[in-house]
Amino acid sequence: MDSESESKSNILMLGGGEEEEEIRKTTIHKRLRKDKELNLKPESIFQKPIQSKSMEVEIWENLPEDLFEPVLARLPVAAIFCFHSVCSRWRGILTSKTFYEQFQGVPRSYPWFYTVTHTHSAMYDPSAEKWHRSTVPFLSENGNQNQIKSMVSGKGIVFPVASDGGLICFLNLNHTHIYTCNPLTSSYRELPPPTNVPLWSRVSVVMVSSTDGYKIMWLSCTGKYEIYDSSENKWAHPVPVPPSITIPLALNFRSKAVSLGKTLYFMRGQPDGILTYDMSTGTWKQYAIPLPMSFRDCMLAESQGRILLVGLLTKNCANCVGVWELQRMTLLWKEVDRMPSELCLEFYGNSLRMNCMGNHGGLVFLSLKSRQVNRLLCYDVAMREWRNVPARVNEFSGTTDKGPWISCGTAFDPCPGAIA
Repeated sequence: MDSESESKSNILMLGGGEEEEEIRKTTIHKRLRKDKELNLKPESIFQKPIQSKSMEVEIWENLPEDLFEPVLARLPVAAIFCFHSVCSRWRGILTSKTFYEQFQGVPRSYPWFYTVTHTHSAMYDPSAEKWHRSTVPFLSENGNQNQIKSMVSGKGIVFPVASDGGLICFLNLNHTHIYTCNPLTSSYRELPPPTNVPLWSRVSVVMVSSTDGYKIMWLSCTGKYEIYDSSENKWAHPVPVPPSITIPLALNFRSKAVSLGKTLYFMRGQPDGILTYDMSTGTWKQYAIPLPMSFRDCMLAESQGRILLVGLLTKNCANCVGVWELQRMTLLWKEVDRMPSELCLEFYGNSLRMNCMGNHGGLVFLSLKSRQVNRLLCYDVAMREWRNVPARVNEFSGTTDKGPWISCGTAFDPCPGAIA
């Protein structure tokens, strides 16, 4: 290449560079101008514009009062209670009947779980994956509402036995004191004691919401039972169990009774099966349904109109949690899922115990205990997902409870407006 051609080539290259530099400067200028219009700094080009606080205050100041309850009802349950301390007017809104109706109309993803260990009681919110302190007033003593020793008083040891409609039913061991309580608001009521329940005997208790309140039923293996109606504040003595039902009932007291509509489901043994009672018609039915092979620690659960059976599958040294669904046509249990193998390996070769809470909603809470490992899990029935439950921090000691054993508890629908 001669000198003239090389000179022309250099001029073209130089011209191209100046042209690129001019384009780059124009792009930066346009970008800075756009940043200025959006009130953004150059380095935060992907940042969304932030509304001023004065704008937020102005919006809430002009919010119509008739929208207060619909807006509050759609907040997370835990956030609603922050408004209790704002003023008496806001507290009145949250405890009003109209707010209760608004809150009931908003679908909730999951129930909450009221749990009891050997040292404390607490509530678990699976949506936020957070633990909350339990404040049940009739369990308090000396200002300490968290210790189980506070349950031991002149009225005996009181434990949660059933729940429905945002309320939990508590019963003492000798069946002389029974309560209903909203654990979120500490609203509670002591019910008149049952008249025919045998003292110190084991009974199964189930709670069902009604149009004008709620009903509670207790049932013993002898076939004796009573039903409490909150609208009348008294226990009723229905007709005896018909002769077609085998007595003794051989109820499985490890499994909580579950309700599907107005029908109650009790688990029984010898032979294995299900006992049902229709609250609207007073009809009893029994079904002999054999359990799956190598199945133990079985407990009933309910999920979106489905009756489930959750229990431990044991073979040789292996332990696994299985989930089965009751088939309405064949009246047999069909397996729907098992705990993942990586979780099963943690309990390999160890004796395993299980406690299950799944009497409401589409979530099952599991407490697994072996000699070396304690683990808390939640099983989402619809998504078929197994989730670890985070450890709870003790408010009094500041220590973290690493996988405590849940001795008893119940699932409940959190509802600030539910009144005992």
